[in-house]
Amino acid sequence: MLIIPAIDLRNNKVVRLFQGKYDQTKVYGDDPKEYALFFQKQGAKRLHIVDLDGAKEGKPIHKNLIIEIVKSINIPVQTGGGIRDEETINFYLKNEISQVILGTKALESLEWLKEITEKFPYKIIVSVDVRGDKVAVSGWLKTSQVHYLDFLKHLNALKLFSIILTLIERDGTQQGIELERLKNALQVSSHPIIIAGGISTIEDIKKLKVFEKEGLLGAISGRALYEGSLNLKEALKVANES
Repeated sequence: MLIIPAIDLRNNKVVRLFQGKYDQTKVYGDDPKEYALFFQKQGAKRLHIVDLDGAKEGKPIHKNLIIEIVKSINIPVQTGGGIRDEETINFYLKNEISQVILGTKALESLEWLKEITEKFPYKIIVSVDVRGDKVAVSGWLKTSQVHYLDFLKHLNALKLFSIILTLIERDGTQQGIELERLKNALQVSSHPIIIAGGISTIEDIKKLKVFEKEGLLGAISGRALYEGSLNLKEALKVANES
């Protein structure tokens, strides 16, 4: 199971939001590359980078910075935030991004998403960001009327690398993992799932490890790594146990 450190970008800084709320931002550093190198040195096999300003604006804001980060390390990077057209997807993939994350546009147009996954098979991750049981969009500022399980079923036929299931109420709270929605998602999705939201201790990693055989590919952690409640090396050791 992968443990994937998150680097969230806002105003060129490394930040974390509380439950996705832009007015509750905590800044952790001015040099995202420094964090990327640190996580790589600690043993991370993949990074998760989100352009928060891009997600809010509906267009990438930190494209050049993200590419700088990617070129400074040698592990795969998945990135998202405001990616809503083929041109941006192509730009990122040509500049060494391993997988591009789509959220809002994926929900808005399944037909477009199908075309994109045919052009870029297994290079796309769809982020299913859940508030309650509904999918949120536009940097989590809006909540749709689409049930997350229905959305997951619609995605089953597509050539996706994986799904990211984000539990918004838990994100950035360090309240611990909630398993019910993850269990439901694993039952209906044919794709590997990466869970995000609330992962804060080694006990959370142990609880998640059980679901690896059911299709859990990995877990994204942000605030817990920055605050120190989760040690990355220890988490990786547990995640890598056979």
